[in-house]
Amino acid sequence: MPDSETAMFDLAVIGGGVNGAGIARDAAGRGAKVLLLERGDLAEGTSSNSTKLIHGGLRYLEHYEFSLVREALTEREVLWGIAPHIIWPLRFILPHRPGLRPRWLLRLGLFLYDHIGGRKYLPSAKSVDLARHPAGAPLKPDYTRAFAYSDGWVDDARLVVLTARDAANRGAVVRTRCEVTALSRDSDHWRIAAGDEAFHARAVVNAAGPRVLDLLGRAGEPSAQKMRLVRGSHIVVNKLFDHEFAYFFQLPDGRIFFAIPYEQDFTLIGTTDVDHDGSLDEVRASAEEIAYLCAGASEYFRKPVTPADVVWTYSGVRPLIDDGSGKPEAATRGYSFECDGGSDGTAPLLSVFGGKITTYRELAAEAIDQLAPFLPVLGGSDWTGKAPLPGGDFGRFQAPELARDLAARYPFLGGAEATRLIRLYGTSAATILGHAASLADLGEHFGHGLSAAEVNHLIEHEWARTAEDVLWRRTKLGLHFTDAQTAHLAGYITERITPA
Repeated sequence: MPDSETAMFDLAVIGGGVNGAGIARDAAGRGAKVLLLERGDLAEGTSSNSTKLIHGGLRYLEHYEFSLVREALTEREVLWGIAPHIIWPLRFILPHRPGLRPRWLLRLGLFLYDHIGGRKYLPSAKSVDLARHPAGAPLKPDYTRAFAYSDGWVDDARLVVLTARDAANRGAVVRTRCEVTALSRDSDHWRIAAGDEAFHARAVVNAAGPRVLDLLGRAGEPSAQKMRLVRGSHIVVNKLFDHEFAYFFQLPDGRIFFAIPYEQDFTLIGTTDVDHDGSLDEVRASAEEIAYLCAGASEYFRKPVTPADVVWTYSGVRPLIDDGSGKPEAATRGYSFECDGGSDGTAPLLSVFGGKITTYRELAAEAIDQLAPFLPVLGGSDWTGKAPLPGGDFGRFQAPELARDLAARYPFLGGAEATRLIRLYGTSAATILGHAASLADLGEHFGHGLSAAEVNHLIEHEWARTAEDVLWRRTKLGLHFTDAQTAHLAGYITERITPA
């Protein structure tokens, strides 16, 4: 790590969510000396609390956001191509519900969805007879017809971590738990105070998500941009169905929500759209949101879902551009930029407003293109759509084959554990396992397949510093761990990262 008091970075990116990590990766790959600063853990906020979909946003067609949907649909297969270990296809079932959107409208929307985004690898939409389809069995008998269509699943937090890892592999300095407390412009560069350290950069990107306006205030750069903070909450229950399909449900109030297979043993249900005016440090699902999602699911599934069935909830605050929409769900998921300085010879500050996880790579490329005139070091053009993320250097459909090969090479793992490792680390899984010939060779076992070798890798290469980092963002094993197992893991990590 260069001496923070004297080193000059070309670009400092503030915010370790998906947009910040994406911008840092793109800039580092174009030759810039990059610093990425995050106040907490990577993806700790909005970026690990999404519905975990790489999708075009079928419902956005109703709001005539055709350009946004087209961009997202194009990105869907690009992202799948560079990260096939953490992104994979998911087939959705959209039941027709009499009295809501008519079948012809659903068919038209899906036709557009199939054709405006350059779909190449995913299967097209088709009509489904629920009486004969496996997805019909868990549903109430009232639902007889549906449509099946394709989108993608993503391990959202890992997408952020691996993007940051690739940025670091290309020379970026990544600092987590390093909150920016002040920004000041010294003519041709920025001085950044973070804790008891100071950094210097020729340009700054404000990718602070819901805190974007707060950071501008710390920089003394007021903005006319209005933001709308919208909370999206999700519930997780024990699995409601055994098949591999997900559901896209409509409700009488015009909203939609998803029910998705989650971590083998669970079903993920969400999301809500509620204006958020509380603290960004304590974002939780309200009792009303939980009841709303349970009631919605109960309208479709034969087995009612109640708040007592909920084993976990999570919520994220989406920093949306305030476009004057009446309802939170109608607010645009598009993005925009605001650049202060640069053209007058002063150090530029580029702020990012809005965005969604599916379009983060395009957002990053556009941000770098806007800064390029002020930072000559930023050479070349958008490159990130062809370079795989760490562990993703294999074909879109090869993950099952890789899992079989890993299980054959390390027979002590078993098929399920090999699949888990491939879906987290891809081709990097073998690096973690090394020359191990037995489970004992991987060190202490913390439960549910998590070994000391894996935890050490997460500490040394993926910035994990707490049990929460490991269990809820790096591996998603938190739903399976007991309190005692979590406490034991926390003790191990503390000992591991504490200097001797």
